[in-house]
Amino acid sequence: MDTRLSVSATAPALYRAMIATTTAVRAAGLPPRLIHLVDLRVSQINGCAFCIDMHGKEARHAGETEERLDALAGWAASDRFEADERAAFAWAEALTRNRHDEIDGAHRALQRHFDDGQIGVLTVAVAQINAWNRLGIAQYREAVSPAAA
Repeated sequence: MDTRLSVSATAPALYRAMIATTTAVRAAGLPPRLIHLVDLRVSQINGCAFCIDMHGKEARHAGETEERLDALAGWAASDRFEADERAAFAWAEALTRNRHDEIDGAHRALQRHFDDGQIGVLTVAVAQINAWNRLGIAQYREAVSPAAA
């Protein structure tokens, strides 16, 4: 993928801070497969092709199945996801899409499966992947198909 800029080169201290936050989220105790799925779902919503590719690969490496990855975009209508995962996806979508009318219900659903500390970690994870998506979209030029050119 062709790049238009490199944040790691132009703002290295800030880029390292982003990496440190991601490292802290991943070490905070939530299941890695859940974090990968949340990262992938948010990246799908935001349309960051680089991040979709990367988080799909990470999820596969962590043991995620192709069937579940294929169903992720339509998780709400799928029976392939557990109740805790569905609550996490609803939270991630409500925050990512800025759906104020859905946030309270999504939070109540989270509370049935996660403690306050885990909800805090999940919330930072969602904020962090949204930030990474913005950086990915800024840095990488999307491939243009010959038919679209």
